[in-house]
Amino acid sequence: MSSCLGRDLFREREVKKQTRREFLKRFGGALVFSASAGVVGAEESIDSSNIIQRPNFLFFFPDQHRFDWLGANPNLPVRTPNLDDLAKNGVLFRRAFCPSPLCAPSRACLASGKHYDRCRVKNNGQDYPLDQPTFYRMLRESEYHVAGVGKFDLHKKTLDWGLDGSRLVREWGFSEGIDNEGKWDAIRSGAKVPKGPYMAYLHRRGLAEIHVADYRKRGSYAATFPTPLPEEAYCDNWVGDNGLQLLRSFSKDKPWFLMVNFVGPHGPMDITRRMWERWQGVEFPQPNNCTKFDAATHVKIRQNYSAMVENIDRWMGIYIDELKKRGEWNNTLVVYSSDHGEMLGDHNRWGKGVAYQPSVSVPLILWGPGVAKSMVSDALVSLTDLTATFLDYANIRPAQDMDSISLRPLLEGKRKSHREYVFAGLNKWRMVFDGRYKLILTEGKGPMLYDLSNDPLENENIADGSVEHVKRLTELIRRG
Repeated sequence: MSSCLGRDLFREREVKKQTRREFLKRFGGALVFSASAGVVGAEESIDSSNIIQRPNFLFFFPDQHRFDWLGANPNLPVRTPNLDDLAKNGVLFRRAFCPSPLCAPSRACLASGKHYDRCRVKNNGQDYPLDQPTFYRMLRESEYHVAGVGKFDLHKKTLDWGLDGSRLVREWGFSEGIDNEGKWDAIRSGAKVPKGPYMAYLHRRGLAEIHVADYRKRGSYAATFPTPLPEEAYCDNWVGDNGLQLLRSFSKDKPWFLMVNFVGPHGPMDITRRMWERWQGVEFPQPNNCTKFDAATHVKIRQNYSAMVENIDRWMGIYIDELKKRGEWNNTLVVYSSDHGEMLGDHNRWGKGVAYQPSVSVPLILWGPGVAKSMVSDALVSLTDLTATFLDYANIRPAQDMDSISLRPLLEGKRKSHREYVFAGLNKWRMVFDGRYKLILTEGKGPMLYDLSNDPLENENIADGSVEHVKRLTELIRRG
């Protein structure tokens, strides 16, 4: 798979020294981008004469990418040159939130365009209801060719993807696609007999047993040793290549939507030896209020997480090159986000599922025809707003029962504000954020209130001394 190895698109940059607290207070205000030439240079700005009314959509949607893990963050040595260039020549949202920090409900909210309490998927123990419409179906019914690859996570409860990954693709509204297993779902379901396309691929290659044996050693985030899989069999590279092959098959006579659902940077911290070698000796700041591992182990974990993000960014560069070869670069809206974040040890927590910023806040970058250049937005936005945004650019009216609000006026510089509040929830807790104060209500526990302007790391619960703010925000949660 030559595209997997490709030409090296990575560029090093000097990282400014800055405390994490300073960065979190300033993130997005004066972002620092790579000074080196990027994939989206000024000389490649959009030619308006080539724009048609209904653009194509390239949507990169990895699993568990936290909001601050980008090259734009001067406090971290993260390498994302392609995403940095997209942001530099498009719009970066610094206050984007997922509706629920868990795979199935977050992706259900996106598909339906509804808030968590209305999306009908409360946790990973439920499948997406097939009688609930999706924006994918709305695009397909409006003559878009709708395709997707990777970890869709719309049937999280049912560990059966079909050996070609097509079992429910049409029912969700896609024209074609390859829905594959997530990291641990692949092991749980297909160690002996595959239930999905990725494990079927590994079984055919004679690699399944060594992959399963490797994962059985990865019970902790501290398992940072390289995977024994060859480069082309590493799941994100396999997903990236599947999407690339689909893209190459698309007709140029019909608008298309392509969603690439990478399984990384979700744990475990498995990366290829090539990826591992690139990060040896790179230092990282320690997690906030974490005592789980020693300092050296925390650094290794963060190296591997960064390697996964960097590899996804590499694939973004490969896709951009392909769009340019197809002559479709000027008429494609490129979107990058994630279903939720990753705690990475902050507050002694790992993974997601909680209402802290590293869990509920996600990266969000858009570039394309009509989109403003070099804009950093302070607007409060929800991941669900992408639903109405895609429909808006496709000239499709959103369903009346959707909670999604199109980002298009923000993207085109016609408006600076968006939502007064953003909400999130999961099982027994609900959260609301008004741009400064975040309130978290959990069944059976007292309220938690954080002033993110003065305490961006969320270390001090000020609920007891802020009765009026708690009352005001509680009422918002109750109204939903």
